[in-house]
Amino acid sequence: MSMTILYIGLDVHAESINIATADAPRDGEVRSHSRIPNDLRSLDTVLRKLGIPDKELRVCYEAGPTGFVIARHLAKKGIACLLAAPSLIPKGKGDKIKTDRRDALMLARLHRAGELTAVHIPDAVDESIRDLCRARTDAVDDKRRATCQLKSFLLRHGHRQTDKAPWSEARIRTLRKIALLHPAMGIVLEEYIQAIDTAHQRIARLEKQMEHFLETWAQAPVVRALMGLRGFRLVSAMITVSELGDIHRFAHPRQLMAYLGLVPSEASSGGKRSQGGLTKTGNTHLRWLINESAQHYRLPPKISIGLGKRQEDIDPAQRREVKKISWTCQNRLYQKGKKMAGRLVMRQKVQIALARELCGFVWAIMKVAQPAPAPLS
Repeated sequence: MSMTILYIGLDVHAESINIATADAPRDGEVRSHSRIPNDLRSLDTVLRKLGIPDKELRVCYEAGPTGFVIARHLAKKGIACLLAAPSLIPKGKGDKIKTDRRDALMLARLHRAGELTAVHIPDAVDESIRDLCRARTDAVDDKRRATCQLKSFLLRHGHRQTDKAPWSEARIRTLRKIALLHPAMGIVLEEYIQAIDTAHQRIARLEKQMEHFLETWAQAPVVRALMGLRGFRLVSAMITVSELGDIHRFAHPRQLMAYLGLVPSEASSGGKRSQGGLTKTGNTHLRWLINESAQHYRLPPKISIGLGKRQEDIDPAQRREVKKISWTCQNRLYQKGKKMAGRLVMRQKVQIALARELCGFVWAIMKVAQPAPAPLS
């Protein structure tokens, strides 16, 4: 006996969950069900009542600040759950009323119609490593913010500072010797120095923890293979692998380029084709990192001492292929940048073109180093 399908839309918030249901036929009824507290026990109770023996439940909710807790919980119970990408949910321009109840109804209806785009749900360990990498990025942002505040404070009082000198005990002693007009200014200066020094120590601690957890991470061979590319060291490689997760979900490098927002937007109609600036969709952090790494390819191809050592740490079964891809990447991107610069193309456009090309080589190396997932039975 075949089971009927019941589509369930969840509008999840920190304190509550609105639930709506849609019957399997396209013209089936879509109705609001209930509003419950946001805890797994209450959700299990409702789903148990809805999933009577002759019904198959298919749940969906928007990706957001509540994370993957509900999706993983339902997966353990054998309930299909789709985590929808919020930016890709179809919405009518004429719909000017937005409530939690309406959002749940819309999700149930779109899930039944197959109009929702699923978000990749990472493994719990991969998500933990990703949070560690993001914490390191937050520490770098805090350091940059504190440095700007210090420089602005000193500039207001006639002391111009540059970032050429490394942050060290010697530089801290030099800053503390600056003559200021009032003791209150000295207190402000000391607070800014302490903030920068704390951020530096935090970055060092997080990078040390990244090195520690890399040894036991299942994706360690992928990280080391990616470090065989010019412009990728431990931090950038770990961030890239933790943010992308399963590279096999991108069937072609162009899909990865589009995911990172490195493709031009387009508004074509009829016989007219019009392309604009970058879409800038997807993962902002990773797009910035790829763009920074691509700057290394403006220099002539070369295997530096550091790159050579990193390539020696690659798994011997993958080393030859990775080194081949890495050398091809250096030659291709350098020639591309040289030709575009020769045509007097704007520097920013050259940089984005190199970053877009680099995505293809990142995809190729990760495909070599990362085993394909087992097919679903």
